[in-house]
Amino acid sequence: MNDLSLSVLFGILAALLLLSAFFSGSETALMTLNRYRLLHRVKQKHKGAIKANRLLKRPDRLIGLILLGNNFVNILASSLATVIAIRIGGEQMIPAAAGLLTLAVLIFSEVTPKTLAAIKPEFLAYPAAWIYTPLLKLLYPIVWVVNLIANLLLRIVGVNAAKHKQESLNTEELKSIVSDAKNLMPARYQNMLLGILDLESASVEDIMTPRNEIIGIDLEDPLESIIHQIQNSSHARLPIYKKSIDRVVGFLHLRTIIALINQPGFDKQSITDNLAKPFFIPENTPLHQQIQTFKAEKIRIGLIVDEYGDVQGLITLDDLLQVIVGELVSEVADVKQQKDGSYLVDGSVTVRELNRITHWELPTKGPKTLNGLIIEYMETIPEPGTGINLHGYRLEIIKREKNTIKLVKFYPEE
Repeated sequence: MNDLSLSVLFGILAALLLLSAFFSGSETALMTLNRYRLLHRVKQKHKGAIKANRLLKRPDRLIGLILLGNNFVNILASSLATVIAIRIGGEQMIPAAAGLLTLAVLIFSEVTPKTLAAIKPEFLAYPAAWIYTPLLKLLYPIVWVVNLIANLLLRIVGVNAAKHKQESLNTEELKSIVSDAKNLMPARYQNMLLGILDLESASVEDIMTPRNEIIGIDLEDPLESIIHQIQNSSHARLPIYKKSIDRVVGFLHLRTIIALINQPGFDKQSITDNLAKPFFIPENTPLHQQIQTFKAEKIRIGLIVDEYGDVQGLITLDDLLQVIVGELVSEVADVKQQKDGSYLVDGSVTVRELNRITHWELPTKGPKTLNGLIIEYMETIPEPGTGINLHGYRLEIIKREKNTIKLVKFYPEE
């Protein structure tokens, strides 16, 4: 070392700082790679991505290799800086050399390369993977010993690095990704994807038409009244019952009966002869399961019943499809945003649909509609003009009819 000139020593020191920058930057780059983009590049047969993916399957070995190289380089640089300091000004220059080296390592070998790696991880990660793959084979015995000791220490605190698997996204995390992808897809497709994800966690109870809003035909009504209902109905299928919806006898497809109305001898028996068998659905049935059931049974409508067999609501295949396509089939918006940022919301809108439209986080466990959520929260039916803070969202009751909240105004978030 004494035979080398100062210029050569400074050159070696600079090279060591560059190596330190490589190890630091590549470590950050590899660890911050987007795993899903990486897998996509692997499927495209990108060679650098393939090597990086292999390295990341055992992060303990990769980290051991990088830190082994980085610490070796930094210690060697520190020793070299000490030699240079003594050569220049004697032992009294060692503290100054240590300070300058620390500053140089911090700026050139840590902050700068790691910042670059965090901004453009693929720029450093893929080339580094080409270097680390053969280097790991070369230094594997040393890395293995280091990892063995480190893994033994980890097992003391209950962590088994060998059995560690990369965590996959859960449904809620995937929803967050889709919600943040506003610039990557049209809003209507974004809402459709969120609707599909909702199928996994929602039940038929979340989207059913409530019992009090079911439109059907009572066979106990006069025939003239029944004919008038059939001719003026806006629905293609109607439940037919006797006195109460709990005594449903079947579903009537209006297209099959409308041609018979004007024929001689048309009576209530003509209606019952053309009924489809009623289909009952338990109230907690998941939406994705109900779609499969509708498909398998080749039906489009069913009644939701509770554990006692009482009808709680009605659901159609169109209702299930609307969860996916959302506003593409909605004729009337139940959630209207105002110019000042506030929202006018129909009290019958489901909490899930309100969350999906506004990206809020109102609780979905419990009452299914906004009306039910407010009443449960207040433990009373509020009068118009009442203002409350509902789970962090300020609102005012605008309209109430009998025992039902009809219209609510949500104020802009502060």
